[in-house]
Amino acid sequence: MNPLNKLRKQGQSIWLDLLSREIMDSGKLQSLIDNDDLRGLTSNPSIFEKAISGSSDYDVDVARLSKEETDNTNLFFNIAIDDIQRAADIFKPVYDKTEGRDGFVSLEVSPYFANDTDATIEQARELWSKVNRKNIMIKIPGTKQGLPAIRECLREGININVTLLFGLPRYREITEAFMGGLEDRLKEGNSINDVSSVASFFLSRIWNTCNPSCGAIPYSLRHHFAVVNINSWSGGEMESQVKLSYLAKVMGHKQMQSTVYYYSITPGLSDIIKELTEEDFNNIIPDVSYEKESE
Repeated sequence: MNPLNKLRKQGQSIWLDLLSREIMDSGKLQSLIDNDDLRGLTSNPSIFEKAISGSSDYDVDVARLSKEETDNTNLFFNIAIDDIQRAADIFKPVYDKTEGRDGFVSLEVSPYFANDTDATIEQARELWSKVNRKNIMIKIPGTKQGLPAIRECLREGININVTLLFGLPRYREITEAFMGGLEDRLKEGNSINDVSSVASFFLSRIWNTCNPSCGAIPYSLRHHFAVVNINSWSGGEMESQVKLSYLAKVMGHKQMQSTVYYYSITPGLSDIIKELTEEDFNNIIPDVSYEKESE
């Protein structure tokens, strides 16, 4: 049993923030599921941009679709939907085995609609219908205009992953939208048993927003910031609502032992931590130089 398997035993669901045809065609994605207990996957336009521009895997489809589509947005979503469907099918056994608690793949609405409620709802419906998989989530930005869209989509039975979430006040508004959408659905006589939602926090972006000159701040403070916020966000009212993914990775750097995070944010791991070496933990959280360390 490797360290990721042991994390799963502690109730942690690991999601991959990456999608490409290469990782599916090569069998790497299936291997991560089979051998490392990977439980989900999320995507965004930037991830697809890197996948499409970084390989020749998409060249034939781009050439074909460019003859059929004059709108670049439609061309992008045609390609993205194909990949999301494939990934969702790969994760379907996880979804079935966990009775719908894991095995989700996320596809994001256009960022151009972040401040347009009606356009967000319309595109969420369209993507949900076109992908046509129970184990997908439509990502909606946690903007003020996104709140009614979240509520309406949940009312309609669309699984939602709220992205671009940066603080507790907005999170509380999102939980109200979550609950309101489920209540609306129940009032209409529909089941909520197969409707799922998650909310995703962006620790590194919060840090960079609050500390625009963070390069001059000691790295130990960055880790202190992360741990304090992780502990406050993952306790109490939020404990059963939020999956906090890749927290340590984006805040990591080569001089901080990964074990600091696991002592601080992963309940019940003390005994397992004692059994693992620092090399083991580096397999979970690679050394990351988020920015050059100041001398």
